[in-house]
Parts: sequence; C-alpha cells; structure tokens
Amino acid sequence: MASVYTTSITHIHASSLRAMLVVTGGGTQAIADLLAVPGASRTVLEVLVPYSEAALTAFLGASPRQAVSVETAAALAQAAHKRAVVLHAAEDQVVGLACTATLATDRLKKGAHRAHIGISTATETRVYSCTLTKGARDRQGEERVVSNLLLTVLAQACGLDVTLDSPLLAGERIEEHNVE
Repeated sequence: MASVYTTSITHIHASSLRAMLVVTGGGTQAIADLLAVPGASRTVLEVLVPYSEAALTAFLGASPRQAVSVETAAALAQAAHKRAVVLHAAEDQVVGLACTATLATDRLKKGAHRAHIGISTATETRVYSCTLTKGARDRQGEERVVSNLLLTVLAQACGLDVTLDSPLLAGERIEEHNVE
C-alpha cells in the first residue's frame, strides 16, 4: 500500500468518526486497507460482507428490487448507520458506509460494471455512483477504483480534504445522489 493511502487512513483513524461498513460485490479492498493501518479499532465498529443474495436480504430485512442500485446502496448505508448507533451510542459520531457493486468476474456479464457507495449519518444519506468501462480493467483494477472511492467518501465524512487516486477513464464519472 502506497504511503498516500497510509497517511490518509492514519488521518481517518485519528478523527472522531466511527463507521459500520457493509460491502457486497466490490469494495472489499477498502476494508483490508483500513484494517492494515494501525488505529483501525478507533474507526471500524464492524464490517459485514453480505455477498450472497440470501445474506443481502437478511441484512436488509427484505429482498432488494435490484442488488446493485442507488436505492440498495442507500438502504445498506442506512441499515449500517442504525447498527453503528447500537454499537456506539453517540449518533452524531457514526456513519453507515456501504458499497454494492458488480465488477469483472470469470464469466461474461450482460450489464454494465458499476458501483454505488452509500453513506448515511443522523441527518442525511448520499450515494456516489460510478459506471466503469467494461473490459478496460481486470477485476483487481476495478476493485481498486471502487475501494478508493469508498475510502475517499469515508475520508471526506471525517472532514478530511482527501481524494484517493481513482483513475477514471474517458467517459467515466462519479455522480452524487442525495437520498430522501
């Protein structure tokens, strides 16, 4: 892990914000990155990877209409925030952070490779969406882009002016959605 990651994650761990993370389909490298830097226990309350459809449904309490969508990312982040409040009673010091993604795999996919990163606080829920150029990266390359976006969203929630390198290709962009 490059020093920019270590420095940024060290600053995340030094903030007062605590996070519950839920990732499915992608974003798992962000978990490893957070846990690899000393001080993770000051940031990470809990991590959940509901990878199967049954696990995702169990966590949300209902089957989502579409596993990889803005709505599902928001629902995951909101559920993660509720859990974070249970684990750390100071509601204003916790976030629910979620990622739902469909990335390159060992078989041809019909749809786009995309990710939705949700973050929920006591006052708002936002989702950041990115559609990746299909076939332009391997699984690890797509995972890195998504994980860097997830870490950037967490860093910004901590009040840090950090953007971890997520090299987007021509035509790729990140869209922000405010969720009611």
